[in-house]
Amino acid sequence: MEQLRPKLWDAMKNYSKKQLMKDVISGIIVAIIALPLSIALALASGVTPEKGIYTSIIAGFIISFLGGSRVQIAGPTAAFATIVAGIVAESGMDGLIIATVMAGILLVLMGLFRFGSLIKYIPYTITTGFTAGIAVTILVGQIKDFLGLTVQADHPLVDTMEKLEYDIRFIGTVNWQALLVGVVSLMILILWPKVNRVIPGSLIAVIAGIFMVSGFGIRANTIGDLYTITSQLPAFHLPQVTPGIIRNELGDAFTIAILAAIESLLSCVVSDGMINDRHNSNTELVAQGFGNIASVLFGGIPATGAIARTAANIKNGGKTPIAGMVHSIVLLLVLVVLMPYAALIPMPTIAAILFMVAYNMCGWRQFVYLCRTAPKSDIIVLVTTFVLTVAFDLVIAIEVGMVLAAALFMKRMSEETEIQSWRYVEEQDDPDSMSLRKVPPHTLVYEINGPMFFGVADKLIDNMTLSEKENCLILRMRSVNAIDATALHAMEQLLKECRYKKIQLILSHVNEQPRHMMEKAGFTEKLGEKYFCAHIDDALVCAQECQC
Repeated sequence: MEQLRPKLWDAMKNYSKKQLMKDVISGIIVAIIALPLSIALALASGVTPEKGIYTSIIAGFIISFLGGSRVQIAGPTAAFATIVAGIVAESGMDGLIIATVMAGILLVLMGLFRFGSLIKYIPYTITTGFTAGIAVTILVGQIKDFLGLTVQADHPLVDTMEKLEYDIRFIGTVNWQALLVGVVSLMILILWPKVNRVIPGSLIAVIAGIFMVSGFGIRANTIGDLYTITSQLPAFHLPQVTPGIIRNELGDAFTIAILAAIESLLSCVVSDGMINDRHNSNTELVAQGFGNIASVLFGGIPATGAIARTAANIKNGGKTPIAGMVHSIVLLLVLVVLMPYAALIPMPTIAAILFMVAYNMCGWRQFVYLCRTAPKSDIIVLVTTFVLTVAFDLVIAIEVGMVLAAALFMKRMSEETEIQSWRYVEEQDDPDSMSLRKVPPHTLVYEINGPMFFGVADKLIDNMTLSEKENCLILRMRSVNAIDATALHAMEQLLKECRYKKIQLILSHVNEQPRHMMEKAGFTEKLGEKYFCAHIDDALVCAQECQC
């Protein structure tokens, strides 16, 4: 358990009053940044505004307290918005709670069993593809509020393509006053960082939006027009659990767990480079698990590490988990004192904030760069994951993306593995033949280059032409660093064919992993220890002896 020790314990060893002041100031600034984002992301997730703040308070505090990073700031993120909205629309808040609790348990188990390092095996093309896809779904989901459209549908609109279809169908209902509020808010968000980087542009946009609607009487929907605002403290709620609900939500639980792990560990990696430190990935996963469980049981939604808020924490002097805990405490005070005023925030302003969130997370430059420079197989995975995320959902996108990436990788590896016969030349035909090894008569020599796995197992027999006039077959395996069960089965089939045709099989330079697999499967005993030769010259001598 020493390896799962929270970073807070280490930070407290040499903690100073000076660092406390820096952490408190940073925590307050990050809370100001997180306030409008938490509300906006809650609305994008199809839940009431205060649930986003609950998430930042509860999950943010627990993940900072137990986490494996010194500076991680956790809360609701854009990556979860479409997933949460879909679960809430289909299964309600109880379904979301059950799915997130199961995801939290999975995250804790991943940390306890040291699975933190396995996240790196998810291809970069998949994470880039679904991140860009999520950005598009968020953007499409906010068109209605940004334009002030009056959309009439006989059922809740969840699918991105369906939302886009209805936006186009009702484009004639544009509220130009609401659009004005949205455009002004968006311009503030774009231009304000060039004026002042200390006060977040989202806060200025919120204030300006409230002033335009309440002060000038501009007609636009506000949060209070669509939702009931409450400043109540988070309350514990445990839904009724049945085997059927668990079965139905298991897929969503895996999606939430994987996405939370990826996002949080990516945030940790980015922050490590900024503070010259190393996070503990397994400790972070455990903290993410407990944070998500507590968040939904007390009225919140799924949470993970937020890269932008974490970076803001570092830039404002936060160096320990105390800053993240202060950020949560400040938001708790805001919830109690200022939450009723959130009802005045115009929905076009919220849409503008989410437009900027979508733009900042989409990574379009990296997307275009990969399309220009990556191999075709990687581009296929990237574009497929992106399209499936937008057209269907993240679950399908990740599943298909992983299967496609694995299949294309195996195809690429199978193309790299070669089984080639040695070239035989007559001495009088080649002036350099003195440098060639002499192969005994009636002996075939094949050299295998690359790993032997199920993707190339068929080559083992298909590429070899064995006739009954041959006495020996030598396989040179010095470039085979790994073999799997399917390829080993193909070796056994080859041995049977050799014995049927009365050909002696000889193996040269079998490396450690293949040799271990052969011994474990009993192949070594079937072939005979004497036919495992350390060098090709030894194998040729063995083949010569077989002729006698």
